[in-house]
Amino acid sequence: MKQIVCQQPYEMALVDVPKPTIQQADDVLIHIKRIGICGTDIHAYGGNQPFFSYPRVLGHELAGEVSEIGRNVEHLQVGDLVTIIPYVNCGQCAPCTAGKTNCCTNIQVIGVHADGGMGEYLTVPSKYVIKTNGLSLDDAAIVEPLSIGAHAVRRASLTDGESVLVIGAGPIGIGVARFAKLQGATTFLMDLSEERLNFSKDWTDADAVFQPSEQVLDELREKNNGQLPTIVFDATGNKHSMMKAFEYAEHGGKVVYVGLVKDTISFFDPDFHAKEMTLLGSRNATLEDFQYVIDSMQNGSVKEGYVTKKITFEQTPEYFQQGDFRTNKAQITLEK
Repeated sequence: MKQIVCQQPYEMALVDVPKPTIQQADDVLIHIKRIGICGTDIHAYGGNQPFFSYPRVLGHELAGEVSEIGRNVEHLQVGDLVTIIPYVNCGQCAPCTAGKTNCCTNIQVIGVHADGGMGEYLTVPSKYVIKTNGLSLDDAAIVEPLSIGAHAVRRASLTDGESVLVIGAGPIGIGVARFAKLQGATTFLMDLSEERLNFSKDWTDADAVFQPSEQVLDELREKNNGQLPTIVFDATGNKHSMMKAFEYAEHGGKVVYVGLVKDTISFFDPDFHAKEMTLLGSRNATLEDFQYVIDSMQNGSVKEGYVTKKITFEQTPEYFQQGDFRTNKAQITLEK
């Protein structure tokens, strides 16, 4: 079968490898149909991804069709359309036993710690495979990135009537903003790109959007009844943005880091202390988040148009080499 391998930073190759087979009784062989490209893949290609080694097959935003099942698999049948939870957990560590499988101490993320789905077929344990019959393949492949946003909102314990600022209007940030809006929050988005802000305001139904400026704190207060947002999500993966995020939160508020950067983050403690702020990290997502996103997509709460660029499997190495990632979500199509 065909497979795309990131051999080392800035080197990606299309290769022929043997088709995977069922090895365990609970395995599922999936014929991959769609592969989303996300910031993790881009950072890995550029050599700036933590938790990473080369060579590696990228790809964790996946949709496909069940091709074969192990003898113990009961909830799936050949022909089912599915998506994949790429966070393979041990099930035995303290986070796993507490239900926090998304931050398992021994986690193996498909496409990061282990080879991913940039190939024609992939074998996955059945407990990480979710039926998406009723969703298009395009939509099934965006369940994972949207679940990142849904998990961040749940992590923040957002309540009805709160105000939220999401910094970074990329694929993850707009997911955060949309699900915050669905939870009843007054929602603001901030990004350097006017183009991204125009797209995201419509897609998320945000109450207002901003570009960073010396006046942005006053602008936020003006749009938010004289107050700063109670929760600030940073989805940029940019060190300077993440450190500045504390300035935008109201006293008693929260900052949630959704993005990840391979660097050290610092803040001025007297300001943090004076505001009695809460700082949270948000990593990956859980089955609960995936199911919530699928339900939201099925009931029409998530708009179409999240995928803004499509490429073929064969075009993928060239797409990475060109380095023009200025689109909300690129998606690889293997076949219809």
